[in-house]
Amino acid sequence: MYGYLGIDVGSVSTNLVFMGEDGTVKHSIYLRTRGKPIEAVQRGLKMLKEALPPQTKITGVGTTGSGRHLAGVITGADIIKNEITTHAIAASNVVPGVQTILEIGGQDSKIIILRNGVVADFAMNTVCAAGTGSFLDQQAARLNIDIEEFGPLALRSRVPVQIAGRCAVFAESDMIHKQQMGYNVEDILAGLCDALVRNYLNNVGKGKEILPPVVFQGGVAANVGMKRAFEKALDMEIHVPPYFNVMGALGAAMLAREATSRKNTGFRGFGIVDRDFYAGGFACDGCPNVCEVVEITESGRVIARWGDRCGRWSGLLEQKEKIS
Repeated sequence: MYGYLGIDVGSVSTNLVFMGEDGTVKHSIYLRTRGKPIEAVQRGLKMLKEALPPQTKITGVGTTGSGRHLAGVITGADIIKNEITTHAIAASNVVPGVQTILEIGGQDSKIIILRNGVVADFAMNTVCAAGTGSFLDQQAARLNIDIEEFGPLALRSRVPVQIAGRCAVFAESDMIHKQQMGYNVEDILAGLCDALVRNYLNNVGKGKEILPPVVFQGGVAANVGMKRAFEKALDMEIHVPPYFNVMGALGAAMLAREATSRKNTGFRGFGIVDRDFYAGGFACDGCPNVCEVVEITESGRVIARWGDRCGRWSGLLEQKEKIS
């Protein structure tokens, strides 16, 4: 069996998707990054190898996410793309004609506006944690409920309470205050969902023309309470695709299919799961820019550098590769 691998390395999760040549998802993996992206990629590849038939061949690899360059170097990716592109590609293929993508991940959120299949506008929010997956996890833990119960409990609410959602700190304080006043958990959770959706639309979605079809993806899309809150606020149907939590990886796999053929992939093989990689860095003092250079080593050998504006270090590595 031949297929394409997409890897999305984020601050909270690392996701892998293996897509067959026919464009269908054969296997997907969702892992917690836990601050160790290299180990997460290796762990994911090991799990993928064990899940796929022995004769499976990876004929193309794409990486995305905040750790896309790191993952690309380790795996020998054929294409490295930003999250906006990969999420848009995946959503367009899963929900034809999609015009708005609402994406909320572990620590950030974004909105992507498409018109005629092309990204026309986008916005990201990386300043406030309110509404992101990590914030919802924290509130579920504080209320002593499993995050999987969060959405279903919010749906049972009859009268959602008003929660201040403009800031994560204020939202948590307001929740505590409402608990002390005697409101039940269901109404508090529903009120929190409504507040976080208002926060999203007033910040990330400010000034954006939100037109249907609307796709909701990212880990938070698993929360049915948030889905209902979006539908109520926008007064339109919200589509949650089957692979909502790995759409970035799916988009990367789709782009890898377009960029490669069976014979020219740069994939370094599943053997990389047993190799020793180390990510470090240093500040270059060659000029006033003082660039922070990221350096990746494999078994003590430098295999990649980036972050220098002038190419002093990354260019030197490329020259050595050409000479050797």
